[in-house]
Amino acid sequence: MFTLHPRLAADTVVLGDFPLSQLLLMNDASYPWLILVPRRADIREVHELSDADQLQLIRESSWVSERLALQLQATKMNVANLGNMVPQLHWHVIARFEGDPAWPKPVWGQLPAEPYTDEELLETLHILKSALPVDGRIGLNWAL
Repeated sequence: MFTLHPRLAADTVVLGDFPLSQLLLMNDASYPWLILVPRRADIREVHELSDADQLQLIRESSWVSERLALQLQATKMNVANLGNMVPQLHWHVIARFEGDPAWPKPVWGQLPAEPYTDEELLETLHILKSALPVDGRIGLNWAL
């Protein structure tokens, strides 16, 4: 049975579900940072997913990346799968901008996370809902 890793649960806000993945918002207001977590038990690596699930993960991450890049006019989209700290398979999708706090370096380990204030979180959710509308083609269902 799928359960979200405790570290991911502590560091994120659950936004909704795709057919395969749970969509999370990293609680760091420094970057528009989403995470996709396939809802499959005991999966650590992409190659452990079925072929169909691998393709679906690519579809979901590509859709999120494209929509965020367009909505936010990002300089670069960073999509990564590390798993060094959290073994559960999860994909980071981060909109990057020249001049953001870590630019041009990776976001990991550069600065402490800046948690969203309640107002910032509401504004960010509004922006994300505009960028990532409910879409029958991709199957995003918002939890909020």
